[in-house]
Amino acid sequence: MLESKFEMKLGKYSDHFNKAFEELKKQNIVERIWKKDYTVWSNQPTEITNRLGWLNSPEVSLKALEEINLFVSSVKEDGFTKVLLMGMGGSSLAPEVFSLMFGSKGDYPELKVLDSTDPGAVFEIDKSLSKEKTLFIVSTKSGGTVETFSFMKYFYNMTFEKFGVEETGKRFVAITDPGSGLEKTAKELHFRKVFLNDPDIGGRYSALSFFGIVPAALLGVDIERLLMKAQAVANSSKTSDSFGGVLGTAIGELSKYGRDKLTFIISSRLSFLGAWIEQLIAESTGKNGKGILPVDGESPEEPEYYSNDRLFVYIHLKDDEKEKKAVNKLSDFGHPVIELTPDDLYDLGEQYFIWEIATAVAGWRIGIQPFDQPDVESAKVVARQMVKEYQEKGRLPEQTFMLKEGSITLYGDIKINSVSEAINKFLGDSLTEGSYVALQAYIKPGKDSSDILQMLRTKIQKKYKVAVTAGYGPRFLHSTGQLHKGDSGNGLFIQFTSSPQNDLPIPDKPVEDKSSITFGILKRAQALGDKQALIDKGRKVLQFDLGKDVIDGLRKIVDFIQV
Repeated sequence: MLESKFEMKLGKYSDHFNKAFEELKKQNIVERIWKKDYTVWSNQPTEITNRLGWLNSPEVSLKALEEINLFVSSVKEDGFTKVLLMGMGGSSLAPEVFSLMFGSKGDYPELKVLDSTDPGAVFEIDKSLSKEKTLFIVSTKSGGTVETFSFMKYFYNMTFEKFGVEETGKRFVAITDPGSGLEKTAKELHFRKVFLNDPDIGGRYSALSFFGIVPAALLGVDIERLLMKAQAVANSSKTSDSFGGVLGTAIGELSKYGRDKLTFIISSRLSFLGAWIEQLIAESTGKNGKGILPVDGESPEEPEYYSNDRLFVYIHLKDDEKEKKAVNKLSDFGHPVIELTPDDLYDLGEQYFIWEIATAVAGWRIGIQPFDQPDVESAKVVARQMVKEYQEKGRLPEQTFMLKEGSITLYGDIKINSVSEAINKFLGDSLTEGSYVALQAYIKPGKDSSDILQMLRTKIQKKYKVAVTAGYGPRFLHSTGQLHKGDSGNGLFIQFTSSPQNDLPIPDKPVEDKSSITFGILKRAQALGDKQALIDKGRKVLQFDLGKDVIDGLRKIVDFIQV
């Protein structure tokens, strides 16, 4: 029973929740969602009526089992041992969760995800692959995502040089919407397979559609079992007292009383689920001056290190309660806690659907429509302008730096004499009740950099008692980027950029050698574009360019935080 997997300890907020829940039932909100009634969220149907296909994803995907399984069998028969999925946001996060949580089974291929435009990251992936035995999946709903298309052109041309058109086509697969630019390109280049997804599903709600299920099947996940669990919870989620209705009401209602930092404590075997929920919540709710900030991956601390803006969500398998004692201390201290207890990894199908329903309900409760992303485009527009300037003039727009100290160059609107003074003054002067700090790392993802960013998060959190998030760019632009620019404006943004050790050209077109831009330039343009979009929205941004020695630069900044 689902009831045994769900517990809420809301403390003094229980009465607020109960009143909100009665309103949910009185207005038949969940029932109206299933009827695809756009007036739940808005007076206008735009980007709502054509974004509710996810409600039927488990059923639709179950009907496609034979097609998917035949495809997977052909991939195995042709000897592919690795799959590289190239995508951003909703097109890559669910596949990454499947890969990291399930791994590959027996003789099924290993799956890697590429969602970083850092040239070092692209080069590292490239060198790790055997082109003879690698299947490339190009995954994008719109069919025109700049990062995804750049990856596709790079790896297509590398493979084409070795195998020619026909053999290269056999090594490429597309997942996209009907009529997209990618569908056209895939057909022209004779891709092995094109999976056309339901166009009425938004990217962040696509985990149980082709975008998530095809990569899962390639790993050897029993997708029928997974989807049957999702379908079962869908069938039980059609009334207001359902799991998703209760969860969404609690999240939405508590955010109205200042508990808008939705902080996840997730057991190790399920920990990768947090990144997927982060995108779903942030991109769905962070708009029109409102928003619920998901905090994923923060190190659990003693209760006194948290302000009264937290709602904790504890997710763990029933046989893994290592964090239970720490969570109970938080509850005893007065922090509201929601506990979810999946039975096993295949309950991931349930979790995806429950969180999608909950997010839709939370959107109703806080008064936003959760299916558009009005501020995502702003950073893209500025980045495109910068890329165009680079292509015309051979350089990106110059920034005026404030201070250079060793290998670290500082940019920002603050009067200081040292890098140490800059970060401490930026945080000390700007943080207020309800603030949060976002670390935006436009650097090569890796264990060392992640460990140091985590140290920085913890140090800032413990000193200022604020929520601190961290994300690699441009990945986070497709996740928390909407919230950063669309919420009430209480975020402080610390951006880290770097200079690549070696750069890689992005082909202008598949098959052709000509290149007018590199991955390094694209990443730099995206960082500058995001920074400008934040400034245009009145956000406070401090940028540290770490040069070529990123790890050393990050360590210095951690040391600069005065405790």
